[in-house]
Amino acid sequence: MRPIHPLHSILLAFPLSLFFGALVSDVAYATSFHVQWINFSSWLIAGGLFMGAFALIWSVVEWRRGGVSRLGRPMAYFLALLIMWTLGFVNALVHANDAWATMPASLYLSIVATLVALVASWIGYSGLHAGEQK
Repeated sequence: MRPIHPLHSILLAFPLSLFFGALVSDVAYATSFHVQWINFSSWLIAGGLFMGAFALIWSVVEWRRGGVSRLGRPMAYFLALLIMWTLGFVNALVHANDAWATMPASLYLSIVATLVALVASWIGYSGLHAGEQK
């Protein structure tokens, strides 16, 4: 298995941090009920979806170029990114509601999307094992 391309690595870093920021914003809204936190969260989710789409497209290209090793880790990585992006999209739709109507669904979706982004990042960044050489 090849290590992740440096540009793909940069693209993969954004969804995790942006979805985590949206989670923090949702927690801040749940504790303070200041509407601006929902606005922050909506923008962070939009950024996570935008950058996550590029990482997803790159994973499709890498998965298709995989040849014999199309199953296993490349497929799990693609599916994790696809689930992350789908949950983020649903979360964006929930955040499009009135601020009062977003809770608690937006908080739960942000938690799950962040955890799936963490799993996708973990799979993506675990290219070569320790001691293995290309």
